[in-house]
Amino acid sequence: MRGKHVILSLVCLVLGFILAFSFSLANTEQAELGNKTNGQWKQEEALRDQILEYQQKNNSLQEELFKKQEKVVNMEKEFSKEKQIYFNLAEDAEKYRMYLGKTKVQGPGVNVTLSDADYDPNEENANNYIVHEHHVFKVINELYIAGASAVAINGQRLKHDSYILCNGPVIQIDGIEYPAPFEITAIGDPDVLSSSMNITGGVKDQLVNDNIIFKLEKKNTVILEPIISES
Repeated sequence: MRGKHVILSLVCLVLGFILAFSFSLANTEQAELGNKTNGQWKQEEALRDQILEYQQKNNSLQEELFKKQEKVVNMEKEFSKEKQIYFNLAEDAEKYRMYLGKTKVQGPGVNVTLSDADYDPNEENANNYIVHEHHVFKVINELYIAGASAVAINGQRLKHDSYILCNGPVIQIDGIEYPAPFEITAIGDPDVLSSSMNITGGVKDQLVNDNIIFKLEKKNTVILEPIISES
């Protein structure tokens, strides 16, 4: 009987030892598992904070990029406006140079030739059949009104302050004398220029009534040399 108690005691002792060891091992594993999960959580939290920081930087950079893009667009618009302004100024300068006769010009146009009428021995006054400055003025004014961009008489370019004087059978243009016939050359739309001359009761009819021989030719190409400045 006593032997059974000893065996039972040994069994209980071993069982207690096993339970205690199992409990200790479980606590150890649980502690290790808890420590590992906590470290992972901290790592994930750090990564999450880093991602948020990068997202904020990215948003800030995108906002800055949008501002710079808007600035570039505005600068391009300003450059476009300035380019158009410079183009307009250059175009105006070219028109003024052409108007002043400073540049060689070329384009379609017309030639208008005014010649004295044939001598009539029965005509007492010779002035009644020769070309005068007011005849030339009529043609020039009509050409400019019709849109001529440049005009020359017998090859001499007219400028903004040109003057024409009649001196008997010759005409002075800026002090240079030319005899008849007078060839007035103009650059512009040939159809418009010729139509303006041929209006009923217009310049051509008036000149013909004054016994002036009037001739008009359309030209595909007219070249007018620049005015040579006097030194």
